[in-house]
Amino acid sequence: MHNFLIKVGLRFEDPHDERRFMRSFVRGDLRFTQAAMVLGAIVYCAFAIWDWILDPVAWTTSFAIRGAVAGFVLLPLTALLFVPRAQRFAEWIYLIYCVVPGCVLSLIYLVIDRGFEHATAGMIIVILFVSTLLPLRLPSLMLFCISTWGVFITCESYATYLTEGLRFINNFEISFAYILSLYAVGAREFRARQQFRTAEALRIEKERSEASLVELRNTQGQLVQAEKLASLGQLVAGVAHEVSTPLGLALTTTTAMDGELSRLATTIQSGQVRRSELTQSIARMREGMKLLFDNHHRAADLVHSFKQVATDEADEERRSFDMCEWLCEIMSTLQPLLSRRGHQVSVHCEDGITADTYPGALAQVIRNLSLNAVIHGYPDRQIGEITIAVTRLDSARMRITVTDDGAGIDADDLPKVFDPFFTTRRDKGSTGLGLHIVFNLVVSTLKGQIDLASTPGDGTRVTLDLPLQPEALQPAA
Repeated sequence: MHNFLIKVGLRFEDPHDERRFMRSFVRGDLRFTQAAMVLGAIVYCAFAIWDWILDPVAWTTSFAIRGAVAGFVLLPLTALLFVPRAQRFAEWIYLIYCVVPGCVLSLIYLVIDRGFEHATAGMIIVILFVSTLLPLRLPSLMLFCISTWGVFITCESYATYLTEGLRFINNFEISFAYILSLYAVGAREFRARQQFRTAEALRIEKERSEASLVELRNTQGQLVQAEKLASLGQLVAGVAHEVSTPLGLALTTTTAMDGELSRLATTIQSGQVRRSELTQSIARMREGMKLLFDNHHRAADLVHSFKQVATDEADEERRSFDMCEWLCEIMSTLQPLLSRRGHQVSVHCEDGITADTYPGALAQVIRNLSLNAVIHGYPDRQIGEITIAVTRLDSARMRITVTDDGAGIDADDLPKVFDPFFTTRRDKGSTGLGLHIVFNLVVSTLKGQIDLASTPGDGTRVTLDLPLQPEALQPAA
């Protein structure tokens, strides 16, 4: 029987799944079922009116029996389902709730005069209630059918007043009611099991998808971090190269001045100091001091700018800053990297633009756009010009444009440039996250809009429309 139920889809092979299904099926709508059980008790007692019509003398006895069944069986069983521990035996409670009044109903028909001549309708109503309003499984309903039908046949055998052939008609009608109820309950249980299987499959697939999504996000986060570190590494290399030039000149000048100072000291110690030699030495030392000052000042400016950019990017807090001064600091760190490759960079900034936004995110955007133009706009080491312009759109918005005269972007690739991991230079080490990071920062952090226009062979133009304060405008793509 166990294997047969598994084959027809009325039982799960895994006991754990079977227990979980029973909990969901039997106790899924517990409050609705309790309401139906209360209604069933009321209807069971209300049919005493039918007994009164059939036998005005014996109806008080039948009513007392009905009331006793309702008061001592039906309602207590309904109340028992409020106890959490008793809910584990909910199906047995339902079965007792159905079997007791179904069996007692046959005894009531023995008490009432000519009761079995009208017994079919009452039995069918009980069967209808059990099969439609109570969440019984097919095996439990079969127990109900066997027990109640057995008691009905037994009690009916003691009825001596049945019309000829009525015994057969009663059992014929009741048997078909049982068959139909078994089919309805079996079909309902089968559909419920199919839905449970589907829900389980969806849950498992959802968990698998969520795990894959978490893994993908972790991987994407690592790649984004790697992209940021790579661009920062390029920035550090450019700044280090640029700083090494003034420091090298300062070291050379210091060495020359040390030699000049030694010669001057030797001349003074000899006592043969000529005015012309002293004047020339002072002039050379003055020139050397000027070179030292200029080169040290240049190195200090570069270090300050790099420190400011690093601080902005490490600090995610917003602050108010002048766009022109801020852009000069950013470009002073980018200029060494760009100029080392031979590119010309032009910066145009309208005076008086003060932004209250996130400088770290904006610096990341400018740097990614500039490096992206160098890497993708001039793939064969061509030399070009990159222009960065900042203008005020109105009192609440500004526009930043980054333009290059490089190779441009193919029309087929243009709709995909902001997609994560899309790149045309993966063989050169690109990850395809540079513009994706730009898009997310512009839309999510800076609450602005980004637009990219390009023609193959005629360069690329990226336009950023940003609010001077992030909460001033709603984000849009």
